[in-house]
Amino acid sequence: MSRRIDLLRLDYLFSVIIPLIIAIYLNNLRPIEYIDIIIGFCLLGIAGNTWNDAIDMKNSKEYDTIERVKGYSPREIFTIGIAAFILGITLLLRTCIANYINAILLLIAALMVISYCKWIKPIIIVNQIFLTVSHVILPYFIIKIDAQVYNVNYGELIFLIAFFITGTLGQLVHEIIDDDSMRHYLSLRQCQFVVWIFSIFSAVFIIWSYFLLQDYYFLPLLIIPLGTIFTFRKPTKSSQGVKDVGIIIGNFLLIYFLCLMIMNSISLT
Repeated sequence: MSRRIDLLRLDYLFSVIIPLIIAIYLNNLRPIEYIDIIIGFCLLGIAGNTWNDAIDMKNSKEYDTIERVKGYSPREIFTIGIAAFILGITLLLRTCIANYINAILLLIAALMVISYCKWIKPIIIVNQIFLTVSHVILPYFIIKIDAQVYNVNYGELIFLIAFFITGTLGQLVHEIIDDDSMRHYLSLRQCQFVVWIFSIFSAVFIIWSYFLLQDYYFLPLLIIPLGTIFTFRKPTKSSQGVKDVGIIIGNFLLIYFLCLMIMNSISLT
């Protein structure tokens, strides 16, 4: 049973759910009205993960992927993704029909994920920007457009920049630990430099957004850039344990923002 669940990589879904929850929280929306979008993106996240595995399992160097999908063929893994994709798209039809802009944003997100899996993955930094835009920025705006909240104030804009940089930082660290594209082209010292630059900008924009939004609940996000700076204080190769700790903290943040969303929704009643 656990092996079947592992195929879905549910522990990575925090990266898809958190942007939606923050959009609901920041714009004082009622969560129940957007449950179809939340579940729909969860299913699309599963589809993207399984399709990525179906491609990576053909690469003999992808040891973690090969171990995870052991006993399954690429066609079977791809079929799981197809099922999740169909269900996810069906749940998102309501907002796409009601708001044609959301249909366009969803199409762009899907094309970006497909492009990443097929062509963009080997291109350093650009590949992670693709993932952050498709997984963080576009879902955030889909919630806002569905709620017919079209304005973005200055504080929210700065926070979105902070969130974008932080999300990209997490993807870069993930890639370095996995010895993916960045490690093929950059030395450990160069990787450390890139990570430090993103970490510093992440911390600066998180603090800036706090002063603009006056919401101390966002300050714990500083755990990510400060923890990353500490982890990469020396240009040495990080262990798999660092990646696992990052995923666990990501899921802690999911629980944290779920709590904030629920608290805020109760105050709206």
